[in-house]
Amino acid sequence: MGHLPRPRGPISEGIISALSGGALPSAGVTDPFGEDLQLSLYVCYELHYQGFSGVDSGWEWDPDLLRLRLDLERVFLGALRDGVPGGDDVEAAIDELMTDAPGGVSHFLEDKGELWHLREYVAHRSIYHQKEADPHAWVIPRLTGQAKASVVAVEFDEYGGGQGSAMHSALFCDLMRGLDLDDSYLAWLDDVPAPMLAVVNLMSMFGLHRSLRGALVGHFAAAEITSSPSAARMTRALDRLGVEETVFFTEHVEADAVHEQVMRRDVIGDLLRREPELTADVVFGLQATDLVEGRFAAHLLGAWDAGRTSLREAADAR
Repeated sequence: MGHLPRPRGPISEGIISALSGGALPSAGVTDPFGEDLQLSLYVCYELHYQGFSGVDSGWEWDPDLLRLRLDLERVFLGALRDGVPGGDDVEAAIDELMTDAPGGVSHFLEDKGELWHLREYVAHRSIYHQKEADPHAWVIPRLTGQAKASVVAVEFDEYGGGQGSAMHSALFCDLMRGLDLDDSYLAWLDDVPAPMLAVVNLMSMFGLHRSLRGALVGHFAAAEITSSPSAARMTRALDRLGVEETVFFTEHVEADAVHEQVMRRDVIGDLLRREPELTADVVFGLQATDLVEGRFAAHLLGAWDAGRTSLREAADAR
């Protein structure tokens, strides 16, 4: 359980104040990818995960907060739909993700990243990997047949095959400690900017809405498809920088190469045989994941190319 973050605008300020005893704000007009909306959504979604210290658990289903969250989701979801080409060709969308174009974050870290770049990257990703697999679990009761069974099989691996110390979220915390980073839950939330918040908010939004179950399957597949080659590059980056705690990435090299095939054949394939009307939603989930990850990568590389921190606060990960 983490602490409430500092607000980044009038909407997040109103929500955080309300969780501490104030009044809820209205949604207003705001940038769909901006700091205020993305932090507002992250705070709302966190109530469905571990919550915040000192915040009543009843806020999870507060009807006024849910109405406000829905208004924010409509803005975010509209921007996501506007930002992707869409369509109904799942294989083409997957092939696009599998194109290993140079110039991404893992390529940078493998080729020339310094230790402070790596530490910043891990700090960013902590708000995702400390809840890794959790949002995907929400889709399980919304699937049937082989698709359901195969998602459970992939999730079983994500949760360490029943061993708490082997859960991928636990392995990520091991990596953080190996890099002398604070691994307490949401320790870096105040430092992480909107592009990374959007990465997590996308999967939370997809997971919490049954109507977006096809998009969540697309997101889950995108994560598994892109993970193995990226993890291999990250393993080489850690080796080059002399970091010994590499298990998080070596585990993903092996596991996600298998998960990719399971997601394509047994999850997406079975789901669309049963519910072909979800084809466009699966494509949307694949493309929207690529969109938010691309925005995040552009933020990191833009900051690093300029020689400055990619984090928000002065207390960065250097």
